[in-house]
Amino acid sequence: MLTIADVSKSYGTRELFSDVSLFIARTDRLGLIGPNGAGKSTLFGLILGEEKPDTGTIEWERGADFGYLPQESAPAGDETILHIATSGKKLEPTDDDYDIDYTLEPRARKILDGLGFKPDDADKLAKTFSGGWVMRAHLARLLVAEPALLLLDEPTNHLDLEALLWFQDYLTRYPGGLVVISHDRAFLNALCTGMLELRAGTLHYYHGNYDNFLVEKEARKAQQAAAFKTQQREIAHLQVFVDRFGAKASMASRAKSKEKQIERLKEAAVEEPTEELRKMNFKFPQPPRSGLKVIELEHVQQAYGDHVIYKDLNFTAERGQGIVLIGPNGAGKSTLLKILAGVIPINGGTRELGSNVVPGYFAQNRLDNLNPDATVFENVMELRTNENQLSEQQARAILGAFLFRKDDVHKPVSVLSGGEKTRLALARILVKPPNLLLMDEPTTHLDIQSIDALVMALRGYEGTLIFISHDVHFIKALAKNVLHVHSGRLTTYAGDYDYYLEKSKLSDARAAITAGFTDARPTQAAAPKKAAAPVASGPVKAKASPNDIRKFREHVGVLEKKVVELEAKQSEITSALEAPETYADKGKFQHLNRELSATVDLITTATAEWEKAASQLAEMEK
Repeated sequence: MLTIADVSKSYGTRELFSDVSLFIARTDRLGLIGPNGAGKSTLFGLILGEEKPDTGTIEWERGADFGYLPQESAPAGDETILHIATSGKKLEPTDDDYDIDYTLEPRARKILDGLGFKPDDADKLAKTFSGGWVMRAHLARLLVAEPALLLLDEPTNHLDLEALLWFQDYLTRYPGGLVVISHDRAFLNALCTGMLELRAGTLHYYHGNYDNFLVEKEARKAQQAAAFKTQQREIAHLQVFVDRFGAKASMASRAKSKEKQIERLKEAAVEEPTEELRKMNFKFPQPPRSGLKVIELEHVQQAYGDHVIYKDLNFTAERGQGIVLIGPNGAGKSTLLKILAGVIPINGGTRELGSNVVPGYFAQNRLDNLNPDATVFENVMELRTNENQLSEQQARAILGAFLFRKDDVHKPVSVLSGGEKTRLALARILVKPPNLLLMDEPTTHLDIQSIDALVMALRGYEGTLIFISHDVHFIKALAKNVLHVHSGRLTTYAGDYDYYLEKSKLSDARAAITAGFTDARPTQAAAPKKAAAPVASGPVKAKASPNDIRKFREHVGVLEKKVVELEAKQSEITSALEAPETYADKGKFQHLNRELSATVDLITTATAEWEKAASQLAEMEK
């Protein structure tokens, strides 16, 4: 579908990549990874034709179309959310029956619902929504249009976990190809059949998902190191011969032969494997020691208008705890973090800090932690006080640890990427380290290497950490305790995330982050046991007759046959989609995609009806 051959791209003296080659087939599911600034988005720009390569060619198969989701969308105009979602498809009938798509609007509304929009949101003006929600509408536009190849640049950044899980599941059934830039390991593991790593100007291909990539990369690195040592050893051995006998006339020809052999080995030599150069590397300065009780909330009430979040909230955190807040979206996790940070006033109750406690709040909206009118350097220097006596050299050293080097420190905050804003917000924490650190989605926009660096820094942090995250890897690495937030109540799990999964009996580690369940809670009194129901004085319900059982068995058979027929139809459509001639007619390809999606939904419904009826039959036959 897409062939990239020997492509190179530079900006001035900076070479982003050279001699990059790649073939993308229609069924490929590829994750594109690499450190921030490696050129991932630039590679997308070249594929899209928005930029021209310095050398090399990029060729699309004739008839192949693509859909692209950038990191940021243009400001919304006067169009509605539904208009954006359907703007990637033609609504006007043509002579080709395949272009008449009467299911367009219902499908668009269904996809918008999956991405978190309420039913009446579809008809509202897009400009009344935040940028993140407009991005969701554009994501819906791509899914409705069903292009042959999706190019997605950080698509999960604007999704809450429930929408992300829906989107992830949708993509597993998407009939086209996929290339996605993402720093979400679980997302890459669930979707990708191949990984592309852009590193040091070279594009490396790995088979499998992200976990497979990590294993294969280490194996390649070990193999490269072994080959390098072997070659260097052989070169050194030959050089000893040349040094010893090169000056002797009788051995001159042999020495010359050895020199040529050394030259050939050097020309074909394997390079020594190197570590990543641009990687965050920092430690949190140890904050002043607080008292044992760090913060306490008693009988806190919080509401937004008529919407009550907390009615009688009680909570205590102690020194050294690492607590992750989990629970359904809208349960009040971010509100609880803001109450603990003191950034919003409470309607009732008390918030009391412990002895010598210095709180620090890392907001989900990074601009809440930054001065948008200042540069990177000014954002750090404005934290200078008589106590810390921060010098310009110290500020530059802190910023350098977060990859802001040389002229990068003079960038205005307004032009920073999402990852750069996150790194700058982290850098500010180091200037005045709190001993109560409250973090709302700290890994958003960070690349995988930076997330690992943040994990290492927080593992050495001796203060109290309370955080919200949708990153299972991050949670498992740092959470010592789990606090489940649901319906205005808190349930404490006195163990790490694996302990929470075991006690809550939830098997999907990712879905469990936003699980909403009503298990026994320590703050609730046990419900009184109900008295045994009196034995009915009326006649006992008669057992089903053999004739009734026979008829119901026939009914179950009909339902089962329906499932089998639908599954056969699904196989037939799938076979048609695998046939190369299908793609000669774009309309037929899209028609089959829609039919496959509808058939899958029918199978789900029919299977549920059959299973329910089969269970009823089993009860009747007892």
